[in-house]
Amino acid sequence: MQTKIEKISPLSALAVNNIEEVSQNGTDFLSFREKLAYANISRPDKQKEWKGARLAIKFALELISLPYPGFFKDEHGKSHPMDGYGFVSLTHTKGLAAAIFHKEMPVGIDLDFVREKVIRLGPKFLDEAEMEFLANDPLLYTIAWSAKESIFKCQGRKGISLRQNIRLEPFTIADTVVKGRVEQSEFSDHHYQVKVEHENDIVLTYTIW
Repeated sequence: MQTKIEKISPLSALAVNNIEEVSQNGTDFLSFREKLAYANISRPDKQKEWKGARLAIKFALELISLPYPGFFKDEHGKSHPMDGYGFVSLTHTKGLAAAIFHKEMPVGIDLDFVREKVIRLGPKFLDEAEMEFLANDPLLYTIAWSAKESIFKCQGRKGISLRQNIRLEPFTIADTVVKGRVEQSEFSDHHYQVKVEHENDIVLTYTIW
């Protein structure tokens, strides 16, 4: 998937980074708290992923003319702007990092590589009805996993099961939007729309409104 920065609306933007391409960028833009967190990451590859995701959100913010405020994680592991303004979601996978920001609405984003083994893992994150319409297709299974991850990140609370609490409506490879909802929890009947992009063996999903 190519590096890109995209303005979704006047209130929202996303960015996808090739981690190696941005690995030489400095860390001066980080907040003091983030610089401490970065320094405490022992593995160089994890440092690159961490910085790549924060550079992605920096680029997205610049596209909608907002400064980088620094970010922190709450007790659920969800990132928040240090100035309390807006909503963010970060993700990374091998060689790529991505981030999305919205000024007013919670967001979720996810990146994944398509792998055959996702079929074997299906029962861990899908119910029987979902597996039926996904028809043992690795790409469809990866889209389903990624869409559920984006919804999980958007709702922002631990204790939500991808298999038991997040349900997806049937979709095909041709669909660019997947619909889902959270059920059987305190967030029941909360509905989501997830934008889907796939290129070669990479799937990108993010919540839309």
